[in-house]
Amino acid sequence: MPMTRTDFQHLAEVRIAEAAILLANQAWDGAYYLAGYAVECALKACIAKMTQAEDFPDKKVAEKSWQHDFNELLTVAGLMKLQKADAPHGSLRENNWKIAKDWNEQARYQRKSQSEAERLFEAITDTTDGVLPWIKQHW
Repeated sequence: MPMTRTDFQHLAEVRIAEAAILLANQAWDGAYYLAGYAVECALKACIAKMTQAEDFPDKKVAEKSWQHDFNELLTVAGLMKLQKADAPHGSLRENNWKIAKDWNEQARYQRKSQSEAERLFEAITDTTDGVLPWIKQHW
């Protein structure tokens, strides 16, 4: 069954909530992994927002959407320039994006420390300068 924008929005919320539960229970590896997936789902919601019902998808856009790289997903969503403008050099928001962009799907096979998991989670969820609140403004 195809995923919708609403599905991706819901999954982003669920994955970050699950990451919070895992952090609270000292399950650092899973918390790190799921926090990153929350960002991926949120970016894919932004991409889904760009589609129109019954439009035939552009092949290159569709192929680039089926990946995990945050920079590529930002580009496909048409948000890269806006993200750079909203996260000026030296800002906390820029630092949070740098932390988040280090995540990749290979994290599912990696061990993560408490500090790595907490750092990523905070970069993603910070209410003022976090990655996820920023993406939600555009999904």
